[in-house]
Amino acid sequence: QVQLVESGGGLVQAGGSLRLSCAASGSTFNINAIGWYRQVPGNQRELVAVILSGSTTNYADSVKGRFTISRDNAKNTVYLQMNSLKPEDTAVYYCYAEKYEGAFLRTYWGQGTQVTVSS
Repeated sequence: QVQLVESGGGLVQAGGSLRLSCAASGSTFNINAIGWYRQVPGNQRELVAVILSGSTTNYADSVKGRFTISRDNAKNTVYLQMNSLKPEDTAVYYCYAEKYEGAFLRTYWGQGTQVTVSS
């Protein structure tokens, strides 16, 4: 089991910055991927950014150049630095982690944190 707790959401004006944090605990070894999704009511969750097991990072096209994902292995924490925020970035942001448990790939989710960008 992996537990994920997000923090750092809030209200910010367009052009501003926020940093989200995701603290992982429990069985955190051999996590295959860890990152962030976001969801607007009525829409599907979309991948924002992810760090893969080899430290490769991937970003949604809509956030490239503005968002940066990073992790602190000593603290078991993943960060999402969000700069030049736009109103369309408004969403609930969810931290997620994937790991193999035997032959099965399990996905764990945090509770979500609201990010609101005002115009």
